[in-house]
Amino acid sequence: MSRTLRSILAGVVLVAAAASLSAQQMTPTPARAAGDGEGPFDRMVIRGVTVIDGTGAPPRGPMDVVVQNNRITEVSSIGFPGVAINERNRPAKGAKEIDGTGMYLMPGFVDAHVHCGGGQARDAEYVYKSWMMHGVTTVRGVPCGSMDWDLNQRELSAKNQIVAPRIFSYHRPFSGEGWDRARPQTPESAREWVRFAAKKGVDGLKLGAHDPEIMAALLDEAKKFNLGSTAHLDQMGVSRMNARDAQRLGLGTLTHYYGLFESLLKDYTVQPFPVSQNYNDEQHRFGQVARLYDKIHPRGSEPWNALIKEWVDAKFTIDPTMTIYSAGRDVMRMRNAEWHDKYTLPSLWDFYQPNRNAHGAYWFYWTTEDEIQWKRFYQVWMSFLNDFKNAGGRVTTGSDSGFIYQTYGFGYILEFEMLQEAGFHPLEVIRSATMNGAATLSEPKGKPADFGIIRPGLLADMVLVDQNPLENFKVLYATGAVKLNDQTGRVDRVGGVKYTIKDGIVYDARKLAADVAAIVQNAKSKPATTARE
Repeated sequence: MSRTLRSILAGVVLVAAAASLSAQQMTPTPARAAGDGEGPFDRMVIRGVTVIDGTGAPPRGPMDVVVQNNRITEVSSIGFPGVAINERNRPAKGAKEIDGTGMYLMPGFVDAHVHCGGGQARDAEYVYKSWMMHGVTTVRGVPCGSMDWDLNQRELSAKNQIVAPRIFSYHRPFSGEGWDRARPQTPESAREWVRFAAKKGVDGLKLGAHDPEIMAALLDEAKKFNLGSTAHLDQMGVSRMNARDAQRLGLGTLTHYYGLFESLLKDYTVQPFPVSQNYNDEQHRFGQVARLYDKIHPRGSEPWNALIKEWVDAKFTIDPTMTIYSAGRDVMRMRNAEWHDKYTLPSLWDFYQPNRNAHGAYWFYWTTEDEIQWKRFYQVWMSFLNDFKNAGGRVTTGSDSGFIYQTYGFGYILEFEMLQEAGFHPLEVIRSATMNGAATLSEPKGKPADFGIIRPGLLADMVLVDQNPLENFKVLYATGAVKLNDQTGRVDRVGGVKYTIKDGIVYDARKLAADVAAIVQNAKSKPATTARE
């Protein structure tokens, strides 16, 4: 990996300042070329499909779905399964017809926590297409890259001039081209920065565990400009700003788990770290954080239930990103995931390897005991998420891929599997990935979401797959799912998203996957470099 790319990847880690990514480093993606998607069409009809609408309602089919330009205009039941369809009851023919017989249609997926990875044009193309080949049509960059670069990419995506999901641009305080980062961070400068960022046009704030007076000023000022907020309440500040503290100040979304467990500590007010703990040692940082699961008030206790009730009443959102830490439970599994060879850039693969200078590459000597502690941690974390959801709390779906053996797109679908492991019904998982994500990104702007549900009047962002995703989320991976063919006695690969539709533009997801594979193969053909250069 080159020094430039390494600095970019380091710049988008959870603890880095977004301002470290310069506009010169984060270059635009290639323009959308002929053959990069079809449409939008004056009229497109998807015929005979089974619809999973994103609300949690059961699948329904056969249905005909009509799209005009970039909007859904009709969702019509056309009969009953196994019964001949009365053709006279069907919508009129479109300029584009898709035979959806035997297929499943869902709203486009929302990844509520992303970074855009490397800043070279090819790298950005690689990241965007990796998301879209998995059905991701909207992302929240926290951030994707530097502020000006992000906002430019957001505009190009909105105009469909590049192949990319819809982008919501969230940024870290005191970052952005034109902001003097040498200025002292005070409540007044925090308010000034929010006004600066709002004038630039950002959609929201990506916060850390700031000092209470700074956090209060940031969140108060952000509301005046209808800016959203999400926070990674990092370990260096969480003792003064846990998730309960931040929510009471007006935080909209908690990302990851930092601050959640600290809100439920039982016998301490800080995590009882070993006296040798050093946050700059990545294995200390990630190894010890999982050892909080037995230091908190247990499931079902009064403090546990009270915290859930407070957050549900406040309409607080949790974006857990369980996927990004999942290698901690079984690093060998994630290191040997079957998609790495074909779909993981060699520079990214090198970045994943044990390296004391690379964020998240903390496998210096990862032990059985470390993995057991992470497995126990996940059991408690998942219990809280499921209880929160069952009490009426909103959970969204984010990935934070590009670190810790999680490759773009693939890490996102793994989050589906982990939410199901936590106790979510598959329909609740789809709702988290669609309607909930859309609502979370739209509400700060003071208007209802215009995507995230299959409904007339909403944007035509959709995912079409030829297998039942509720039966097996593995069919959403670009690599598909392994299934024995009982007729031939051979193992087949089934699934993989067939079409990703954004703004009424139909992208062949398998072509996108082929494009990504070609980018990876091309990178492999070049002289090797390493992340240690």
